[in-house]
Amino acid sequence: MNNTIAIVGRPNVGKSTLFNRLIQSKEAIVESVSGVTRDRIYGKSDWNGYEFSVIDTGGYVYGSDDTFEGEIRKQVEFAIDESDAIIFVVDSKEGINPLDEDVARLLRKSQKNIFVAANKIDTPDKSGEISEFYSFGLGNVYPLSAVNGGGTGDLLDDVVKVFPDKDMKDEEIDLPRIAFVGRPNVGKSSIINTLLGDVRNIVTDIAGTTRDSIYTRYNAFGHDFMLVDTAGLRKKGKVYENIEFYSTLRTIKAIENSDVCVVMIDAQSGIEKQDVNIFHLAEKNNKGIVLVVNKWDLINKETNTHLKFESDLKERIAPFVDIPVVFTSVKEKQRIHKTLEFASEVYERRKYRISTSELNDLLLPIIENNPPPMGSRGRHIKIKYITQLKTSTPMFAFFCNLPDDIKEPYKRFIENQIRKHYNFTGVPIQIFFRKK
Repeated sequence: MNNTIAIVGRPNVGKSTLFNRLIQSKEAIVESVSGVTRDRIYGKSDWNGYEFSVIDTGGYVYGSDDTFEGEIRKQVEFAIDESDAIIFVVDSKEGINPLDEDVARLLRKSQKNIFVAANKIDTPDKSGEISEFYSFGLGNVYPLSAVNGGGTGDLLDDVVKVFPDKDMKDEEIDLPRIAFVGRPNVGKSSIINTLLGDVRNIVTDIAGTTRDSIYTRYNAFGHDFMLVDTAGLRKKGKVYENIEFYSTLRTIKAIENSDVCVVMIDAQSGIEKQDVNIFHLAEKNNKGIVLVVNKWDLINKETNTHLKFESDLKERIAPFVDIPVVFTSVKEKQRIHKTLEFASEVYERRKYRISTSELNDLLLPIIENNPPPMGSRGRHIKIKYITQLKTSTPMFAFFCNLPDDIKEPYKRFIENQIRKHYNFTGVPIQIFFRKK
C-alpha cells in the first residue's frame, strides 16, 4: 500500500504552501478531487526513494466559528485515521493559538507518528522562536519555511523513517489486486458479493453506501485475487460531506494500489462524463482496465445494440480503445465470471515482456518504411534502437537523434504497431523517445 502523509493545522499557517512544496519534488499525478474548494488537495511525491501520497486537510471549511472549529476537528480525525504520518503545521510568527491546542489534543490521543512543523522561519537565526511549540508534548519541532523550502529536507528525512520498510511484503500484498471502480450505485458491491457467493459488503439502492475501500480475497476457479470494492466516485461539486471527500481519496488510493481496474458503467444512465474521468484516472496510473457495462438486462435491445453501445463508449475514451468490454447483469448473474476472466488476462498481459532483439527486428523495418515527419529545420529523424524498459508495466524506449521533434500522432502510430503484433488489450502502453 502507498504511504500517506496528512498535513493538518488551523487555517493560514501555510499548509497549502507546504503541500505544494512537497508535491513539486517530482512530476506528480495530482487529481482534482470532488467537494473541495481547491483542486490540488491530493498529490504524490517521493523522498529518498520512498513514494508517498500527500493530503492537505485545509481550504474547504466554511460557516460560523462553531462550525469552523467542528469542521477542523473532523478533518484532523479523518487525517489521523487515514495516514501513516501527520505533519502538524503551526505559525512560528503568531505562536500558539487556541485552535492549535485543540488540534494538538486530538493528535496526542492518536497512535500515529506526529511531526510538528513550525512554519515561516525565514532565516536560520529565527529558529529559536519554536521553543514554545514543545509544550504540545508531540516530540521534536521542525523549523521550516514552506515558501522557500528551508528545513523541509530535515523534516522529510525523519518522516520517511517511520514508513514500513520498502521490502516488507505479506501474502495479501503479493496477490493481484482487482479494483472495482465507478460512479455510485453502478453495482460494484453487488458484483463482488455475487462472485463471493456471500453478502460481504453492504448493498442498498442508496448511492454512496460504500464509504471505505474493502479488500476481500477471492480464491476459486483457478483465480487468487484481492477484490477491492470502492466508494463511488462522484462528479466534481457533488460531494458535500467530509466523509465523502475521504471516501474519494480512498478510492483514488485503491486505484493507485491496484493492478487491474474494472471500470463499471450503468447501462441505463449511459456513458457519462464521470465514467470517462474514472477511466482516464485508471489509465493515467497505468493500470490494466476492463470495462463492464452493468444492468444490461434492463435495456430494450435491438440487433447490434451492444455493438452500438460499445462503439459509442470507445469513441468517448479514445485514443486508448484496445479495451475488453463485458455486458453484465449482476441481478441475473449474466457474464459475471467473464469479468474476472478478462481481468486475469489483462493482469498477465501487463507483465508481458518482449526481447530487445525481437522488438528491433519487428519495428525498425516498419519505421524505415513509415519514418517520422521531418524534424525542426528540415532535419531527418532517425530511430536507431528500441528496448522495453524493465518496469512493472509496458514501457518502451526509442532511441533517436531528435526525440523532442517526434509528435503525438507518430507516437500513436508506433503504439498501434506494437498492439497490432502483440496482445496488450486492456493495458496502457507508455512510449518514450530518448537521445541517442
